[in-house]
Amino acid sequence: MNAGTSNNKGNMGYVIFLSAVAALGGFLFGYDTAVISGTIKGVSTQFKMDDLQTGWYVGCALVGSIVGVLVAGKLSDRFGRKPVLFLSAVLFALSSVGCAFSFSVPELVGYRLTGGVGIGIASIISPLYISEISVARYRGRLVTLYQLAITIGIVSSYFINSLVLKYSMSATFDSYWLQTIFITESWRGMLGMETLPALLFFIILFFIPESPRWQVINHREADAYTVMNRLFGVQAAKEQIAGIKELLHAEVKSNWRLLLQPGFRKVLFVGISLAMLGQFMGVNAVLYYGPVFFEEAGLAQSSSLDFQIIVGLVNVFSTFLSMWLIDRIGRKKLVYYGVSGMIITLVAIGFYFLLNGQSANFPPELLLGLIMAYIFFCAISICTVIFVLLSEMYPAKVRGAAMSIAGFALWIGTYLIGQLTPWLLTSLAPQGIFWLFAIMCIPYLLITWKLLPETTGRSLEEIEQMLQQ
Repeated sequence: MNAGTSNNKGNMGYVIFLSAVAALGGFLFGYDTAVISGTIKGVSTQFKMDDLQTGWYVGCALVGSIVGVLVAGKLSDRFGRKPVLFLSAVLFALSSVGCAFSFSVPELVGYRLTGGVGIGIASIISPLYISEISVARYRGRLVTLYQLAITIGIVSSYFINSLVLKYSMSATFDSYWLQTIFITESWRGMLGMETLPALLFFIILFFIPESPRWQVINHREADAYTVMNRLFGVQAAKEQIAGIKELLHAEVKSNWRLLLQPGFRKVLFVGISLAMLGQFMGVNAVLYYGPVFFEEAGLAQSSSLDFQIIVGLVNVFSTFLSMWLIDRIGRKKLVYYGVSGMIITLVAIGFYFLLNGQSANFPPELLLGLIMAYIFFCAISICTVIFVLLSEMYPAKVRGAAMSIAGFALWIGTYLIGQLTPWLLTSLAPQGIFWLFAIMCIPYLLITWKLLPETTGRSLEEIEQMLQQ
């Protein structure tokens, strides 16, 4: 939600609180997607999985995410943003408890799919909610809170994985269930620990209001005015409601065909393209299979998990930096700088594996440094920019549905990477995978340069009017 002018700060303390609560969905998103990295070896060994089966175990949650993004927009447009966030919290909790007590592959996959639906919902509705309660001047940074929460969730899962693994090597329990979950089959404890943040998310959602923009669209102006008044003050609240109603009046047809109009058709293409291409540039392969790559470089499992924690911390701190940069230098410049750095580091990582395979005997710390640099460039650019852009680019009456389309493309790409990485590792070797990722960066840069509009500093209504010209 944008103030009447871009300089109006409104009640920033309350805005930040609401944004932080919604961003907890991002924390669960990050935890759920990355916790898998520490469980791959234990699960694949226990259930005797081959490369494709291992890829399915990693990728099945992403199939659930595809379902989640397909239903999230429609559900949120009909019932509101807040009830759908509640749904995602329930799905996360159900998934984590179910995984901890699964004793067959179908059970485990079923609960991972359930959690995946929660991921897909959170990936759409959390940044959408934040964008709709933010002032234009700070919207980029506030939506980036969601990406920051994802990175914190990722690194938290790495910490939990490492702690559970090390604890399982030295502790014992009298209880059969505790012994099984945390000691003999420690992957269960890694997956089950997500229950705690899921419950916290569910409880704290009771303390946030519905999106005022959604309330105006659904003819609940009195409720919207109450929320906007607290967010921005009396005068700005009146201006906001008037501006939204004016746009809604201009949009006579409230349906998906609006997205096929010339101005919006191009932006829909850009959103879909960037969302999907971003997944083929390597970041999720590193986040999901980082310990596998480090083991390829000669590290033991416990050391590879420790290295993965360092990678996760770089991801968090780089996202902090991107929050400071995104509203200062603009979305497009961040992409130019970050993706250029990604290309350089991906090529270098490929040469590390190639030369190491030819008895160069480089230390694993060099690989860690290269991956840290790659994650830095990725975190300050595509990981941050994509969720901000997707929350900004579409017209109000179909914003939830349009984000679902782009989110669907994002999760299709993410699923393919999760599913195919073990096979690519065998077929192309590590160097081939990283060079493939470097090649995929090129069309991303070209689309950004030629087709992506600069949205920095503009209100959602201004962006919409600009795209309709």
